Amino acid sequence: MLTIFSSFGQTYFIALFGSEIRETFQLSHGDFGGLYMIGTLASAATLVWLGRVVDVFSVSTVAFWVCAALSMACLAMSLVSSVWILVLVIFGLRLFGQGMMSHIAMVAMGRWYSAERGRAVSITSIGFQIGSGVLPVIVVSLIGLVGWRTSWLLAAAMMLFVAMPAIVLLMRKERIPRGQLPEEDITNNVRQWTHKEVLTDPLFWLTITGILAPSFIGTAVFFHQTHIAEIKGWSRELIAGSLALAAITTVVFSLISGFLIDRFSARSLLPTFLIPLGLANLLLGWMDSPMTIFLFMFLHGVSNGISATLFGALLPEIYGSRHLGAIRSITMAAMVIASALGPGATGWLIDIGVGFEIQLVGMGVYCLITAVLMYVVALALRKRSMAVSY
Repeated sequence: MLTIFSSFGQTYFIALFGSEIRETFQLSHGDFGGLYMIGTLASAATLVWLGRVVDVFSVSTVAFWVCAALSMACLAMSLVSSVWILVLVIFGLRLFGQGMMSHIAMVAMGRWYSAERGRAVSITSIGFQIGSGVLPVIVVSLIGLVGWRTSWLLAAAMMLFVAMPAIVLLMRKERIPRGQLPEEDITNNVRQWTHKEVLTDPLFWLTITGILAPSFIGTAVFFHQTHIAEIKGWSRELIAGSLALAAITTVVFSLISGFLIDRFSARSLLPTFLIPLGLANLLLGWMDSPMTIFLFMFLHGVSNGISATLFGALLPEIYGSRHLGAIRSITMAAMVIASALGPGATGWLIDIGVGFEIQLVGMGVYCLITAVLMYVVALALRKRSMAVSY
């Protein structure tokens, strides 16, 4: 439920209203993109410290207030009257939607489950795909029937009267007594790192180089899908039709990776998740056949499915669950920043003459090189884990 309703703050959802917002406030594509980037970066900076509240208060309490805040942000979007207020509204939607709703869900799964943490995270991650697969069709119809402002008003009402009661009801009971650690963490001698200790861990920053790639690349590619259609000579309908393949593949490989994580460990999958994404970018950069987009969406879905589960299970596995809220808020903020910079950086490169196909090849090479680095990181994490256990 948390991951499904995080959609109200996700890029793809807000972008559905892009034409109406730009027309209302007389904004160019660049103007709206710039305002969106400012709001998103501000939300990422705030998430670093706000995300720690999950370590202090119960999950249900935090979920209640975040749902309420997201509902108010949706209401504010329906009433927004100036450009500067629009930036604040985007900040609220991104912070409480994409940021905190996703953050709470993954922290809860990482803290509440241990032996089958991978499968718990993989099931939770399906909510992202349900939201992206169902809501756009509904929203486009609503905008045509009642207008964009009333559509946001309905989103606020759904958040307040449907999502919030259901989420609070489902999360009313803490699965772990407050102040105690999961039994698995104790028996496996998992060291309970603080967020300050994590920030000084070189392996954490090396892992970040891999974690940020799907957010940066995925947002950039989907943001420029119209441009891709133009330079490849494809129809927009072709790309739109291929999105379903990406969603289905993501769900399937999210569940598969959850099983593999429980069977082997999260760190054992660390070297694998960027390889399909790297190959996908190389194919999309080099090939012009219409079938290429389906190969890209399939491979992108493989990486997206693995990474969605991997990132939720990896941090509690290597850093423990006592300070998981603070630790995960750092990585979540980094991913939000990457999703904000992806469209802007690639768009700027296009403007100065660096073709998007060349950029795709560069991003593909980056993924494959980083996959080798992730193999080295996985070995180092394994050695450190064995030393702690000993």
